[in-house]
Amino acid sequence: MRILVVSQYFWPENFRINDLVKEWVQRGHQVTVLTGVPNYPLGSVFEDYRLKPSAFAEYEGARVIRVPMLPRGHGHFRLVLNYLSFVVGASVFGPWYLRRISVDVIFVFEPSPVTVGLPAILLSSLKKASVVFWVLDLWPETLVAMDEVRSPWILASVGWMVRSIYNRCAFVLGQSRGFVASIAKYCDDIKKIRYFPSWAEDVFADENVKPAPEMPQKDGVFTVLFAGNIGEAQDMPAVLKAAERLKDNPAIRWVIVGDGRKSEWLKSEVIRRGLQNQILLPGRFPVERMPSFYAHADALLVSLKSDPVFSMTIPGKVQSYLLVGKPILGMLDGEGAALIADANAGLSCDAGDAAGLAEAVLTLAAMTPEQRKQLGLNGQKYAQKEFGRSQLMDRLEALLGEAVNIKKIQG
Repeated sequence: MRILVVSQYFWPENFRINDLVKEWVQRGHQVTVLTGVPNYPLGSVFEDYRLKPSAFAEYEGARVIRVPMLPRGHGHFRLVLNYLSFVVGASVFGPWYLRRISVDVIFVFEPSPVTVGLPAILLSSLKKASVVFWVLDLWPETLVAMDEVRSPWILASVGWMVRSIYNRCAFVLGQSRGFVASIAKYCDDIKKIRYFPSWAEDVFADENVKPAPEMPQKDGVFTVLFAGNIGEAQDMPAVLKAAERLKDNPAIRWVIVGDGRKSEWLKSEVIRRGLQNQILLPGRFPVERMPSFYAHADALLVSLKSDPVFSMTIPGKVQSYLLVGKPILGMLDGEGAALIADANAGLSCDAGDAAGLAEAVLTLAAMTPEQRKQLGLNGQKYAQKEFGRSQLMDRLEALLGEAVNIKKIQG
């Protein structure tokens, strides 16, 4: 198949779409990626790209086409401009850049914003190709959950846009089963909707990885590690409150690896609260390096704010955490907490419950190494059964093929 990927984010930014593109190329498909300028999550263009853009025009055998766009910068207004600039860049320049490229199917990767679907729909009309849209963030619900938009008129307009996008797709994929019902509110044909979760990259299955040298080894210390985006949704204030509750316990260490819109706030709060000895902030690292940090961990932390939309969300890191084989600590509601319980892979408490998180940390720390190892093994088995990479790749490939056939039948 000739696959066009439309995604605002792509390598060298760390997203699962990178792994997906690599897999499709390895399976013999011709893949082209239409994306923006790498600037996530810090908000400024990556220096390596700025110095030599031509070095980022190909990825694992896929052609990468980048359109002009405004970096995220800082602040709500710049973020809105960032979203809109990609829509304009991809809609205006995309058709010209892709004029000599034939396309069978368009795959849209949508971790936010949903506006990434607009240029994809335009291109589907020009290229006579079906669209498969993978929903990783629900809109307009996410705007409400993040307190980004309060105007009923704006939310209604976004809802209309979402409906317009979904109804022009061959398939709309939801990252959790809870997403399906929400997607159905904006998709007139529910037969288009499919459940398609994230998977864990193979790099997280390596059990022989060496611990990261950036982190000091500490005997007799229980290490709780959080990895990934540091933003509003991850509820870092509640995580810090839990760390404060255990501040006088030298046997507990917290490590937060990653960055995002709340990174600078987090750094300043750690200092303000006097938690420098309890919380380490190594910074951001490529996905290939993450297993070396997981090797230090006794438990892996996932957290989300309390909100109905987040209760339907399974953070992508959960699949990776499960495959690593370490116990999981969850401070979240709904499907994420249910998954941890179903897998018997760790402990969880309600979203925002700092006291509950602190208690769960102490409970895991009091377990024997053998008990914690069993929780990790439970998680690995669950991940291989429910989120096996190979089986999910096969399923998605079949869906793309079905989308191509739908377009052929429609003429």
